Amino acid sequence: MVGQIGKGISAVVLAGLTGPVKWLFGAIFGALYAPLVITGLHHMTNAIDTQLIADAGGTGLWPMIALSNIAQGSAVLAFYVMNRHDEREAQISLPAAISAYLGVTEPALFGVNLKYVYPFVAGMIGSGIAGLFCTSFNITANAIGIGGLPGILSIQAKYMGLFAIDMVIAIVIPFVLTFIFRRVGFLTKAEDEVKSEENSQVQAVVEAKKDAEVPAGTVISIQSPLAGRAKNLSEAPDPVFAQGVMGQGVVIEPTEGELVAPVDGVVSVLFPTKHAIGLVSDEGLELLMHIGMDTVNLDGDGFTAHVKQGDRVSVGDALISFDMAAIQAAGYPVATPVIVTNQNDFQTDVTRELPCDVARGEAIFTASKL
Repeated sequence: MVGQIGKGISAVVLAGLTGPVKWLFGAIFGALYAPLVITGLHHMTNAIDTQLIADAGGTGLWPMIALSNIAQGSAVLAFYVMNRHDEREAQISLPAAISAYLGVTEPALFGVNLKYVYPFVAGMIGSGIAGLFCTSFNITANAIGIGGLPGILSIQAKYMGLFAIDMVIAIVIPFVLTFIFRRVGFLTKAEDEVKSEENSQVQAVVEAKKDAEVPAGTVISIQSPLAGRAKNLSEAPDPVFAQGVMGQGVVIEPTEGELVAPVDGVVSVLFPTKHAIGLVSDEGLELLMHIGMDTVNLDGDGFTAHVKQGDRVSVGDALISFDMAAIQAAGYPVATPVIVTNQNDFQTDVTRELPCDVARGEAIFTASKL
C-alpha cells in the first residue's frame, strides 16, 4: 500500500517535471523549497527523489534543491558583504553562506535570511528562476545526497554544462537582488528596526561611559550575581577563563539558577543564546558573566533573559534565569566566571578568602580605577 502511494506521488511529480507547463512547476518548486526547509517538510522530497530514480532513472527535483541551497547562500553572502564591518553580523553571515553553499541552509535561513526577510525573498526569487531553467532543460540527477555547489557531482553528465549555467543564475540573481532590495528599502523594515535598536543600545552604553569620569584610585564594589560557592578564577573549567585571557575576577559554582546585576549600569551585550551577558557600570567598569562552559551549544535552551541590550539595571535586578539541571543533564558544567574585561582601566582585588559560600548581592571583589 505504502509503495503504491509512493509511486502515485512520484507519477504526479514526474508529470509536473515533464508536462507542458514544467517551467511553471520548476519555478514554483524552486521558489518554495526554502520555506519547506523552515517547516521541516523538505525531508519528504528524499522519498520522492528515490522513487523518481527508481521509476525514471533519475530525478529532476534534486538539482532544484541544490540550486535553492546556492540561492539562499548567495543572498546571505550579499548580506555579509554589506555588513562585513559589523563584527557580530559578519561572524554569523559568512559561515552561514559557506554552509549553504555546501548544502546546509539552516544557519543561513534562521541566522540571517528569515530574520531580515529581504535576503530570504531574494533567495526565493533566484531559486525560482533557477528552477524554471532547470525544468525547461530537463536537468536530471543520478542520485541524491550532495547539495549546494557540490550538487553538480550528482548531475547526469550530459546536463552538467546546463547545470553549471543554472548555478550561475542561482548565485548572481539572489546576490544582486539582495543589494537592490537593501538599496531601495524593499522588505527592510525588520533590519531597520534591529539597527535602530542596536544604535539605541550603543548610545546607551556610550552615555554610561561618558558619565564614567572617575578619578584614579576610585574603588568599585562588585556584588555576587549568584548564590553559590565562589572560587579563584584559575579553577574555571575553561583554560581561556582560568588563565585570565578574557579578564580577571572569580568563578562561581551556583546553587540557584538566578543571575542578578552585580553593579549599577547598562546592559552592553546580551548574547542571542542568553548564556552570557555584559554590563558597563556607571563608573565605566566592564563586566562579563558567562553562565557555564560551552553552553553556547545549547542555543538558548534552558535560559530566560529578563533584560535586553541597552537596558539600565541596578544591583540585584534579575538578568537571566537558567535551568541548572537541564544544563548539567546536557553535559555542561554550570561554573560561571564573573570577570572585569577592561583590565587596562581597572585593577581587580578579591576581598574574600576563596573558596567560600556567597549569597546574591554579597560583596565579593573590588575594582580600582587606574
